[in-house]
Amino acid sequence: MVEWKRIEEISLNVFAGGTPSTKHEEYYDGDIPWIRSGEIDFNVISSAERNITKAGYDNSSAKLIRKGSVVMAMTGATVAKSAIVEFETSANQSVCAIETDESVVNYKFLYYVLAKDYFRIKSSAQGALTSLNLAMIKQIEVPIPNIIEQQRIVGTLDTFTSSIDNLKEQIAQRRKQYEYYRDQLLDLEGKPGVEMKTLGEIVSSDCSLSYGIVQPGDDVIDGIPVVRPVDLIGIYVSKGGLKKTTKEISNSYKRTILKGNELLFCVRGTTGIMSLATPGLKGCNVTRGIVPISFEDELTKMFVYYQLKSFRLQRSIADKTNGTALKQINVKDLRILQIPLPPLQEQHRIVSILDTFEASIQNLEKQLKEREKQYEYYRNKLLTFE
Repeated sequence: MVEWKRIEEISLNVFAGGTPSTKHEEYYDGDIPWIRSGEIDFNVISSAERNITKAGYDNSSAKLIRKGSVVMAMTGATVAKSAIVEFETSANQSVCAIETDESVVNYKFLYYVLAKDYFRIKSSAQGALTSLNLAMIKQIEVPIPNIIEQQRIVGTLDTFTSSIDNLKEQIAQRRKQYEYYRDQLLDLEGKPGVEMKTLGEIVSSDCSLSYGIVQPGDDVIDGIPVVRPVDLIGIYVSKGGLKKTTKEISNSYKRTILKGNELLFCVRGTTGIMSLATPGLKGCNVTRGIVPISFEDELTKMFVYYQLKSFRLQRSIADKTNGTALKQINVKDLRILQIPLPPLQEQHRIVSILDTFEASIQNLEKQLKEREKQYEYYRNKLLTFE
């Protein structure tokens, strides 16, 4: 037997937080945890990013939220997202706290239901700022099976979320190891047998180090795929999902038509991010924010790829980046980046080690995606009631 009840019917208290006056610096950096909507992202919050003082608490509408409550973002980028708080805290006015009646509903069960119904709840947000108010949240209806069934569902879903959190932690730790060894292995300047070369001296003879298409126009169904900076989100970029421009526009930027083996370097926006083009990108092009970089052989490409991601060269790229509203690095500055080149045998050794790290991280990320899909499947299955 499942009953549908409003949140206000299953809660001891539903309330929003408050913000101390920003005119009083002494109200902040105190001892009382104070969470904000940006910290809510379908997660378990175990600590606050900022604290307020007792005076700040007393002189605002902030209230203490008990441990084991559900919180929901009422405004901002995370509106309608929920989380669990594992400690006593306060919150600002953009956070709604739901303190459940545990004799009626398990707080974790409520969290899983609200996470499942995120898109439905978000669609009810109103106004230019797409916000929720307390009255709207109190009226949200949720399915309430008996407590034993709730605990069974929570136990199953907790197993998935625990596994997901474990994989995320493994990925974070592996990334730290990778970055440490990468920077150690690539700190080569001044070492025996190492030559310092500019990037312009290393690239292949037919690589012009040029900007891509300035105005690719509207997406064309049967056009030429173009890679944009927003597409540089992984190690490799493939053709699927890319926007397309006309053949005429692409041909007017022939110097950046891809062969499918380039390093794609972002020179506008988040300068210094990069991905590798897959062979399937042959014949495609790039936009103004990307400079394709090609090399005579695969080893040099991968060695330079790792060098450009190293702390030393990322710092150099940041130093050469200019602009405020739009960050960018000029091609002329890209050409003169100093790359330390050890003998080929040493390059091969370094690339092999770093490739192993990259493969390990990719494998963990693949496991994470599969586990997240399993979690969503079982969450939807377990929490769908007549």
